[in-house]
Amino acid sequence: MPKPVKPAWVIDKERARRASAQETVWLFGIHAVRDALMNPAREKLRLVLTRNAADRLAEAIAAGGIEPEIVDPRKFSAPLDEGSVHQGAALEARPLEWGRLDDLAASGAGAPLVVLLDRVTDPHNVGAVLRSAEVFGARAVVAPHRHSAPETGALAKTASGALERQPYLRVQNLAEAMESLKAMGYVLLGLDGEAETTLAEALADVGSRPLGLVLGAEGPGLRDKTRETCDRLVRIPALGGFGSLNVSNAAAVALYAASVR
Repeated sequence: MPKPVKPAWVIDKERARRASAQETVWLFGIHAVRDALMNPAREKLRLVLTRNAADRLAEAIAAGGIEPEIVDPRKFSAPLDEGSVHQGAALEARPLEWGRLDDLAASGAGAPLVVLLDRVTDPHNVGAVLRSAEVFGARAVVAPHRHSAPETGALAKTASGALERQPYLRVQNLAEAMESLKAMGYVLLGLDGEAETTLAEALADVGSRPLGLVLGAEGPGLRDKTRETCDRLVRIPALGGFGSLNVSNAAAVALYAASVR
């Protein structure tokens, strides 16, 4: 009797799961490598260091439980992009697994506050958002799996350690994730420079309810579907003639305002 043929979507899902299991990321720079080594949840595969970097990271190496490869600084062998400021330290590791958004949103550390990024692809912007999210106690930073910044060395370096501690989830469908948060009682505020309502006014109405801050990429901003899924569009008032902040600065301002409401 012939075996039943699996549907195409099942095959695609299995392939994606296998590919994800093989995926690795190279982290670089003293601070990013130190924080990854100190993180017991991070699966570490290969550590490449100069002698000077190994001396600086001695405590973290002991905690990480991985034997470093000591290399000549003139022949640094880790496969990093040209121009990466590695400071003589690079670590190959598996991406972190943070679990399900619903679980984090319901019972994660800190106040019920999440950040959602709509097609923010610059790793430096995402890294800066992760850093602010950690400082102001967000439970998660969420982005679509496609057209967003993946976990990379550049992102980790900009995040200055926050990548190891701040949940960063990339979901298949951002609008569906937003609907799921709304069903859990979250109020979603989308940042839009043309909105009539200010962030402060909206936060006063939200009160102590769970909150999601939704930010789009610089230039195109929020996509139509994302805007429609938000409960309300809000703006950060600007006194100067330029009138806008970059996405990571806007996230920092909004997170601070949300944390002191």
